Amino acid sequence: MTRPDKERDQEPNGGATVSGNTALKPNTAISLPARIAGMVRAPKTTLHAVAATPTWAGVLLTTTLVTFAANAALLQTEVGRLALVDQWERTAIAFGGAVDDAQYARFQELSHQGVGYAAITAIASGPVLTLGLALLLLLVLRSLLKTKATFQQVLGIVAHAGVILALRQLIAAPLDYAFETLASPTTLVRFAGSVDESSPVARFLGAIDVFVIWWVVVLAIGTAVLARRTTRPLALAFAGAYVALAVLLAIAMADRKSTRLNSSHVSESRMPSSA
Repeated sequence: MTRPDKERDQEPNGGATVSGNTALKPNTAISLPARIAGMVRAPKTTLHAVAATPTWAGVLLTTTLVTFAANAALLQTEVGRLALVDQWERTAIAFGGAVDDAQYARFQELSHQGVGYAAITAIASGPVLTLGLALLLLLVLRSLLKTKATFQQVLGIVAHAGVILALRQLIAAPLDYAFETLASPTTLVRFAGSVDESSPVARFLGAIDVFVIWWVVVLAIGTAVLARRTTRPLALAFAGAYVALAVLLAIAMADRKSTRLNSSHVSESRMPSSA
């Protein structure tokens, strides 16, 4: 017996129908380049198509390779290696650690393994993050939103959202080289003016990235597609969780200075000015 039309939600932009068990009418398959572009230009429409015909392997491989290539290219340069050492040192100090001369020398030695480091970070921020987040989102959809989404659908949504993070890395890599630092050029602290970088406010703003906010909103759009919900409440909830994590990170960071007495490392971590 045919269900009444009022029991179905039509999504005019997506071209797919969402029923009570989140079964979507298959759309014409969209090519990988079109889906990647669609995540920037029309994420809701693209995610409707992804949910209707779940696919994830191609886009996940592409975003992982793009992230790896951008990081590896930067870390193969002298500027990138010195910036990596500086990042490791700052991270250790931010969490209350002390970096002595021996530890700093160890950082310098490890920085020459830039390609390996780029591979590890690309895998962690690509397949590992995608799989873990998909499992968490599936749990939320089924237990809290009472939606019978399939794991393939959720994995497709999360993998395609990763396009935003890969784009972030493509933009950040040349800026990191220009600024000679791996501190993200797209965090809010960049727009905060002369804020003391050791202050709680600076640490909080440094944990809020514009591209991550965009990524969170895209995840909320995909979740809304699967759960037959409006996007705004989910976007606010996801963004609130992200801000809460940023607050916890800022609190966890210890406001301590380096215990290294020799200041020669500061000059070593900067590229010599051109003649």
